[in-house]
Order: sequence, then C-alpha cells, then structure tokens
Amino acid sequence: MNIILLGPPGAGKGTQAQRLVDKFGIVQLSTGDMLRAAAASGSDIGQRAKAVMEAGQLMPDDVMIKIISDRIDEPDCAKGFILDGFPRTVPQAEALDSLLADKGLPLDHVIELAVEDDALVARITGRAAEEAAAGNARADDNAETLKKRLAVYHEQTAPILPYYRDKAVLKSVDGMADIEAVAAQIDALVQGG
Repeated sequence: MNIILLGPPGAGKGTQAQRLVDKFGIVQLSTGDMLRAAAASGSDIGQRAKAVMEAGQLMPDDVMIKIISDRIDEPDCAKGFILDGFPRTVPQAEALDSLLADKGLPLDHVIELAVEDDALVARITGRAAEEAAAGNARADDNAETLKKRLAVYHEQTAPILPYYRDKAVLKSVDGMADIEAVAAQIDALVQGG
C-alpha cells in the first residue's frame, strides 16, 4: 500500500503516518531522513545531496526523485510506503507518478488532512506554550513561523491537490477532528470504506 499524506504544516501528517506504520507495517519515508542517509552513504547521489544541503539550497527535484527511487527499492518498502513531505509541487508529483509507473508500483491513496489555517495557528500557539512551560521550547515552533510556512504551503504545495483530484485519487479527511477521529477516517479510506 503506497500512500501520500498531504496537508499544511501542523495538520498531523506525522502523527497519522506513524499510526499507519504501526497498523499496516508499511514504511514512512521522511524526505529529511532520506537526504541525511543518502549524504552519509557517500554514493554519487548522496554526495550531490550533501553539497546542496551544505550550501543551504533547495534540493533539485531530480536528486530527490533519485533518492526516493533508491529508497523504495529497499526490502523494507516491499509492503508499501507513506510519503508525508513529498511531493511539494506539481512537477514533483508528475515526477513521482513517472517513477512509480516505471517501477510498476501503484499510488493507492493520496489523503489530504484538511485543516483551517486559524485552527493550525491556535494549535501551534497552544503547543508552543505547553513546550515552553515544560522548558522544551523550539525556536521554530511559534505562530509567526507557522504563518510563513502556511504561506509557502498555499503557494507551492496546495496546487497539487487539484492535480491529484483530477486523477481521481485524492481523498480528504477532516483534519479538524481529534486524532482518533482523523485516524478512523483514514482507516476507512485505506481499507476501502
């Protein structure tokens, strides 16, 4: 089972991806983890990725697609995978479609966690306050940073929603619900409900 989870930052994609990993025995593919592993591997593509990361630049799509291609060829992806940080743009979605077609792999589910921006800001503000009270405040865990990330999401990533909708693979769940209710909606989709 191959799944893409979409939604704005703070929507709960990571939480739901981990739950799917535990429930279905599929692998969560984090773009950050894949990039770090590729850079550490010393491979040609890994060296290229490392140079881009060290320069603080955005990873070129061809490098990211090659790293994803190599990663989904690994044995632990045989039962399937979840992508929750990729694709971020329509060209990346198109490249991913081509990659999967070349490998004869289906894209079983593209699931959007639909959440209103105001609710996300309230969520992050509450979480940041809790973390600060516990002495675990993160510099990037605040309303202003989230608002910037949301603007980037709406500009670059949200356009892939109609792309997948037009392909009749996009399903949407109410990401405003509590974690268990969102999980139940996702389970219904992936189990054919």
